[in-house]
Amino acid sequence: MPIKKIKCLAVDDEPLALSVLQKYIASIPALELVGSCANAVQALEMLQQHSIDLLFLDIQMPQIMGTDFIRTLKKSPKVIFTTAYRKYAVEGFELDAVDYLLKPIFFDRFLKAVNKVLQTDIQVKDSTFQTTDNLSENANTCLYVRADRKMVKVLFNDILYIEGLNDYIKIVTTARAIVTKNLISSLEQSLPKEAFIRIRRSYIAAISKIDSFNADTIQIGNKELPISRLFKNGVNKLLNALSIHHKTNGHSKNHPGNE
Repeated sequence: MPIKKIKCLAVDDEPLALSVLQKYIASIPALELVGSCANAVQALEMLQQHSIDLLFLDIQMPQIMGTDFIRTLKKSPKVIFTTAYRKYAVEGFELDAVDYLLKPIFFDRFLKAVNKVLQTDIQVKDSTFQTTDNLSENANTCLYVRADRKMVKVLFNDILYIEGLNDYIKIVTTARAIVTKNLISSLEQSLPKEAFIRIRRSYIAAISKIDSFNADTIQIGNKELPISRLFKNGVNKLLNALSIHHKTNGHSKNHPGNE
């Protein structure tokens, strides 16, 4: 018996953003792209003509906002909002959106949003989950960022630390530094929480790469990174716990006495 796919409609007035959604949807076997639209008027026509299960909807569009468009529908499909503006997040979730994706959208973050639909849709067969498992596994080991006009694969295990530079971020790995346009808070959502820690608004560190630390700084290789007051309690609590673990195993390089 063939797997029933989730029928999708992508709506965005930016051609590049729409192209990204089309590419991402096409890469997931459980999804079927029924159509793409540049505005809400076209989207309404598509919804009237086709059975749509999942709507990828930009919020800030000409004629009518995506959130206002959803309010006009008597029966709305499941919605994943996409936007370049963080301020619309609360309103999006108040409309029972499945998820809220902040542009630029990384594939692993897109996949997490789609998996929320897959895991709650009773019409999706077990084999569909098996099909997406490989993608999920890949999303748990790496991410892709745009740099030098192409998508670059970055393994989580290779990351030393990440530095925020206003509208850009610098990902420092064991091999090189990669600069990409994004917000550090947005990228943080794509990182495994057990492997990385935010130590400052502008810094995220790979926990396993920390060579030493005190109450105010951590050392990764020859780079000393400051810990801000905002994150100090959480950082020191985690690092002290790691210090106790290392001492138990007889090879601590940390200095909890300075804490």
